[in-house]
Amino acid sequence: MDVSMTLWVATILGLSALIAVDFFIGRKPHDVSIKEAGIWTVVWIVLAALFGVGLLVFGESQASGEFFAGFITEKSLSVDNLFVFVLIMAKFSVPTHLQQRVLLIGVLIALVLRAIFIAAGAAIIANFAWVFYLFGAFLIYTAWKLIQEARADEPEEEFEENRLLKSIENRFGVADRYHGTKLFIRNNGKRVMTPLMVVMLAIGTTDVLFALDSIPAIFGLTQDPYIVFTANAFALMGLRQLYFLIGGLLKKLVHLSYGLSVILGFIGVKLVLHALHESGVHVPEISIPFSLTFICAVLIVTTITSLIASRKQAEREAAEAAGKPSKDSIEA
Repeated sequence: MDVSMTLWVATILGLSALIAVDFFIGRKPHDVSIKEAGIWTVVWIVLAALFGVGLLVFGESQASGEFFAGFITEKSLSVDNLFVFVLIMAKFSVPTHLQQRVLLIGVLIALVLRAIFIAAGAAIIANFAWVFYLFGAFLIYTAWKLIQEARADEPEEEFEENRLLKSIENRFGVADRYHGTKLFIRNNGKRVMTPLMVVMLAIGTTDVLFALDSIPAIFGLTQDPYIVFTANAFALMGLRQLYFLIGGLLKKLVHLSYGLSVILGFIGVKLVLHALHESGVHVPEISIPFSLTFICAVLIVTTITSLIASRKQAEREAAEAAGKPSKDSIEA
């Protein structure tokens, strides 16, 4: 898709305006209700859908298909981020009325860092076609690793601060308590960060680790930097509302890691096939319509099986608590 500098500028300004509206509406710290989170989640999904339809009407059908495939993939991978966000909020004991501010700024930091990753990835792909082999192999390895972690069924770990975050804390110092929405305060004449600033940086920098697999994944669906950036932007910008909407449902998505591993493995194979095709080897390539259908099907099946498994687990726990055999144990 041929994208002019004017369209790039207009898109960035448009996204910035949407972010400003989102910030203005939620500028006052408050506890986010399920209703509010649900409404804004729908709003962001509708906006993404309208953008995709706009690409279809004013651009190309392939660009529209690539955007939807990329958006759905990034959105599903972003849900996995929410597990870590929950751990971060618990680690720093973030007051509930400040969590929306943390996520808003944290996601903005993540978006800027991802834009840098996307620019670097596009430059590498443009000059080194063999990088598709590396991306494909990395995604297949990541898929295998996800399956291994899911099968290990290890207890939930606590969030550990990364080296960058620790170095920033040592450089500026951190206050011993929250000071409303302030990010810096004066403590004994020295300017130090508040815990709120630390949590925002934790959210933003931790997302970089997730970008290591999500960015190669979307480049496996499209090599257009414009599509890659906008799909990431729309997926991330609705993440804050999604956190409050499905926060209580996260633990029920017990098969999410399996679904994501299948998607990453699929895209990894797609990348390898594309690399072989670019090298002159006659191999079949996976089309965008098939990719979009496959990704949606995996997510639907994963969600259904997760909810069924969670319900059965709840029934077993309830039966054990009541001292009665569960339905599964009776059938056995």
